[in-house]
Amino acid sequence: MKNTKYVPPWEKSNLTLEEAAAYFGIGINKLREITNDKNCKFVLWVGSKRLIKRKLFDEYIEKQYSI
Repeated sequence: MKNTKYVPPWEKSNLTLEEAAAYFGIGINKLREITNDKNCKFVLWVGSKRLIKRKLFDEYIEKQYSI
């Protein structure tokens, strides 16, 4: 049995695509599409795994009319 403590998404600084999709109500494919851009400021690459920087993505979403 793992000894890991559950941390809710709103307390994490970086979210997996699955966590971000659930948290923001956006599909995983749309998140992949948005974060494929080399100049994307709210994606953190850990090897081949992409994490969403929650606060920066939240700011990005607030400024968008549609995605």
